[in-house]
Amino acid sequence: MVVSIRSLGLSGIAGYGVVVECALSGGLPAFDVVGLPDAAVRESRERVRAAVKACGLKFPVSRITVNLAPAALKKEGTIYDLPILLGLLAAGGEIEPPGEDCAFLGELSLTGALRPVRGMLPMAMAAGRLGVRRLFVPEENAAEASLAEGVAVYPVSDAASLVRHLRGESALMEAVPAQDTAAPPSLPDFSEVMGQENVKRALEIAAAGGHNVLLIGSPGAGKSMLARRLPSILPDMTRQESLEATEVWSVAGLTDPKRPLLLQRPFRAPHHTLSAVAMIGGGSIPKPGEISLAHNGVLFMDELPEFQRDVLEALRQPIEDGEVTVTRAAGSIRLPSRFMLVCAMNPCRCGWYGHPSGRCRCTPEQVRKYIDKISGPMLDRMDLHVQVPSVEFEAMRRREAPERSSGVKARVDAARRVQGVRFQGTGVPCNAHMPPAMVGEFCALDSAGERVLHAAFDRLGLTARSHDRVLRVARTIADLDGEERITAGHIAEAVQYRNTDLLER
Repeated sequence: MVVSIRSLGLSGIAGYGVVVECALSGGLPAFDVVGLPDAAVRESRERVRAAVKACGLKFPVSRITVNLAPAALKKEGTIYDLPILLGLLAAGGEIEPPGEDCAFLGELSLTGALRPVRGMLPMAMAAGRLGVRRLFVPEENAAEASLAEGVAVYPVSDAASLVRHLRGESALMEAVPAQDTAAPPSLPDFSEVMGQENVKRALEIAAAGGHNVLLIGSPGAGKSMLARRLPSILPDMTRQESLEATEVWSVAGLTDPKRPLLLQRPFRAPHHTLSAVAMIGGGSIPKPGEISLAHNGVLFMDELPEFQRDVLEALRQPIEDGEVTVTRAAGSIRLPSRFMLVCAMNPCRCGWYGHPSGRCRCTPEQVRKYIDKISGPMLDRMDLHVQVPSVEFEAMRRREAPERSSGVKARVDAARRVQGVRFQGTGVPCNAHMPPAMVGEFCALDSAGERVLHAAFDRLGLTARSHDRVLRVARTIADLDGEERITAGHIAEAVQYRNTDLLER
């Protein structure tokens, strides 16, 4: 007898349907799992055997063959323990085969209890698309799975309770859709930063338009402090953006069972020793990297020149496309990577070039060599190049408190609402992601603006890419000012953020 149990699998961050086929046949007792299983899937044989006996059920004594279809896709992890157990029990006559609208997944302990698994949200969303109406998952995964629409989620604490439910002896209760009513954790506030008003203005523009930022300054000037306060002024995520980010975090095993949906934009700050694979994603079985974990949020790269050259160059294509395709022997996956890139760096190896104290002893050649660690194409992709000067003593000791993040965020939200109306139905989230055709449509200049941009283009040697990036930044500045048209003043302010003396040496 062959029994089929519906389950789900993961390919990158996308869920897909899996059918667990269990067959009992004559011959010497054996237990084989086929369908390209990895070691964790093959080890399910022992977990299932122990769990069946721990629940007081009869384990079939016969030749057992389990096939995971489609057999051409690599299966990994422990998510198939539960459907394999149910398939064996149904094939042995212990329970009736579940209906076609049911799907099961979860890891078994040797006692029959269910443990949580990674990637629950993308699999639950795939279940809804595949016509599954009842999804049985480990208890700790139920809140996350309930975020998917169109699927009734049933939390399962152990295999015995599920068997009783399928036999009609005692029903499992459907999970209530997760609703996060708790107050979000507090974020570092801009009011804690003394001085640096020009840098705060640049970060406000970046947040309003989703632009990339490069902060350049001596040690202790506040580059990292300012960057880590950027999330406090970013606009709130939409429901769709939250689900997209949560899917990636779910696959990485970073979601919180008590608060399964990401409500704050991700802020990732990887150390400069990470590899290109850790940044982009990959591995023998491709997994998301830091740029995908920062999707719809911020990727902060402190000490930018200290990152390996291959890590920096690997960022160029994802910055432009908002996604990355990772190809390995096990297959090819497409991962989302739409993020704000915020970088911080010292002006030279010792960090004190240009400091009023004059303590820098680097030669011009050493300064140039340090800056050259960052390629021209990478610098060209940074919308705002901002010099962070040393804070003066008077600014540190002033009594009046700087503006709080809530006030800045109000202006950012207003600018984003304007962009939401402008790009409605186009799939473009903000000014930074306007394609060239939209730049020409929404960034028209008057004659004064044309003259300012023309002069900057010739003097700074702008590329076609940087030309469009200046226009996008100017569009954001106009949105912050509540102006429908871009003026020469908006262009002049946008140009000054690409006029960093250090990078022109």
